Amino acid sequence: MEWRKCYLDAILVPLGFMISLGYHAWLWHKVRTEPLTTIIGTNTRGRRFWVSAMMKDNDKKNILAVQTLRNTIMGSTLMATTSILLCSGLAAVISSTYSVKKPLNDSVYGGHGEFMLAMKYVTLLTIFLFSFLCHSLSIGFINQVNILINTPMQQVDPEMASKVTPQYIAELLEKGFVLNTMGNRLFYTAIPLLLWIFGPVLVFLCSAALVLVLYNLDFVIGSGKKCCQMEEGTRNGDLV
Repeated sequence: MEWRKCYLDAILVPLGFMISLGYHAWLWHKVRTEPLTTIIGTNTRGRRFWVSAMMKDNDKKNILAVQTLRNTIMGSTLMATTSILLCSGLAAVISSTYSVKKPLNDSVYGGHGEFMLAMKYVTLLTIFLFSFLCHSLSIGFINQVNILINTPMQQVDPEMASKVTPQYIAELLEKGFVLNTMGNRLFYTAIPLLLWIFGPVLVFLCSAALVLVLYNLDFVIGSGKKCCQMEEGTRNGDLV
């Protein structure tokens, strides 16, 4: 029976997903509670200061602000283009996959029937589509920031200036970067799933390896306690 050949897929693939999902849930908790111990939290705080600095001296730094945001937009555009191209490639593969299915059967562990093969490609296609969506939304938010950060609101509309504050623009920029990060993480999640074509064992091993790599990229190794002490000291200073 087909389901007896899929027991490795039913165990190892969800387990790989749970490892990745559990890591990102823990990362989100750390960003919320101890932001300075993570690269994401540190960069978030730095971007807020950057927006304030750009708007305070906008006459001298407007070109710098536009160039910095343009580089971010170019990165999101590249990832969005890559995602949609991969979607197109996967759609082409799905249309011809059953003609190449039989030669792969002998080299693949786990299920390799028509239903399982279709599930692999559809899962990949869905993840790449969501990655494209996140990057597209990110470009939209950053484009808004690109316009608002260089608009002299006090001179144009004082009433509008009370609403379009550095805090508001920083929030827009943060939404853009959050969507960009989500798009990148979805793109990274597709890497283990690409290996699912060759069997579920590689999915599990690649998911575990990917979490180790992301941990070293997401956290400020060795400076967690120091960062927490600095943050606590800053809060105490604010209270005083």
